[in-house]
Amino acid sequence: MIIRLFLFFLAFCISGPAFAQERAVPGSQTQMQLSFAPLVKEISPAVVNIYTKRVVSRRFGGGFASPFANDPFFSQFFNDNMFGSRMRQQVESSLGSGVIIEAGGLVVTNAHVIAGAQEITVGLNDGREFDAELALSDKASDLALLHLQNVKEQLPHATLKPSESLEVGDLVLAIGNPFGVGQTVTSGIVSALARSSLDINDFNFFIQTDAAINPGNSGGPLVALDGGVVGINSAIYSRDGGSLGIGFAIPSEMVASVIAAAKDGRTGEQGAQRPWLGITAQSVTSDIGESLGLARPWGALISALHPQSPLLKAGMKVGDVVQVINGREIRDASEMKFRMATVPLGGSANFTVVRDGKHLDYKVTAISPPDSPPRDVRTLDGGHPLSGAVIANVNPAVAEELGMNVNEEKGVVVLSLEPSSPAARLVRPGDLIRAVNGQGVETTKDVQSAVKQGGNATGWSFVFERDGQTRQIVLR
Repeated sequence: MIIRLFLFFLAFCISGPAFAQERAVPGSQTQMQLSFAPLVKEISPAVVNIYTKRVVSRRFGGGFASPFANDPFFSQFFNDNMFGSRMRQQVESSLGSGVIIEAGGLVVTNAHVIAGAQEITVGLNDGREFDAELALSDKASDLALLHLQNVKEQLPHATLKPSESLEVGDLVLAIGNPFGVGQTVTSGIVSALARSSLDINDFNFFIQTDAAINPGNSGGPLVALDGGVVGINSAIYSRDGGSLGIGFAIPSEMVASVIAAAKDGRTGEQGAQRPWLGITAQSVTSDIGESLGLARPWGALISALHPQSPLLKAGMKVGDVVQVINGREIRDASEMKFRMATVPLGGSANFTVVRDGKHLDYKVTAISPPDSPPRDVRTLDGGHPLSGAVIANVNPAVAEELGMNVNEEKGVVVLSLEPSSPAARLVRPGDLIRAVNGQGVETTKDVQSAVKQGGNATGWSFVFERDGQTRQIVLR
């Protein structure tokens, strides 16, 4: 009791004079650090609002409204005037945030912010607005680059800072336009680094923060206290759409790699071109770590290697555990994928692996996915169920273009489909054709030959593989 009274008296003595103090302008650098205001004044002019418009077709009117009428797949079975309804075009608007990263008007935002947009307008904090053109949409990382049009002077811009400089517990700011209310600043701490237990983009490697992030914040910057942009706010964990203090940002290293790919012309239909590893890997669990004699369960276990994999050519083997890339410890398979994705094509990365209790070092060249064996693209036609399908031989380049996770040498994949064709009712792009009428197929030539032979006495039978699941379809 005596100790409590003493502590209360001490606290009163220390804080008592503060009641008489007046608010004043900070007089030193130390005092300025007690407020985020100087930092906000520095970075907020570079944060922008992004407004997009797109035209969509919807069904209206009629006495009966089918729940499937506006579905992208089922809508093809409805006539324009079915049940008295008609298709009408509507303009949909959406909003998001972004950050100017170069004075000439290069803006970074999320790919999902501008997805499908036909018009993009970027609004600055000072009220100016610019039309913007999409320079690159990288779906794998959920990042997009915009070029502002008719920029006649140097614009305020932010600078990227390596997220590797962050530590859990560091203070950060999130700036954006939540719910369209206008530019808003929230503060928080770095809750976690290298968060990979998510399914937000292809890399699943994020900075987690408790700074309030809400709809409309997507694409805005996550800022360190020295003004450097360490991430792009991308997603939140929420039950009702509002912030629960669990937000995720794409690390600045990925942003820098996307910008570099765009400037070097290393882009394709899917976005930035990245190094191809040609491996299947899994995170090291405690059971796996114990069986391999590892001191602690960390790293990425190589479980399969493509014959053209640069890791295989460098000397690595199935069963190796990747633990370090370019001096950075690799916690799991997601981090290995992220680290290599930031290495420019033509460059190299230093790997350290554990094999039979020994640490071995390898130098791996960052290569594009090989376009071999030849894809031999063919369009199927004629009176058979696969008519209208465009097919190709599977190779790493084809698999990458279709977003497939294929580490095989042989196979035939559906590239695209002619609208309203017989094949469009049977398969979809990315499906692997395994057999036609009981006859196994390994090349596009095999498939074309099999369908030309026609069906058998009972009709047609096909074996397809989709998302790792094998399906057999019999048409009579």
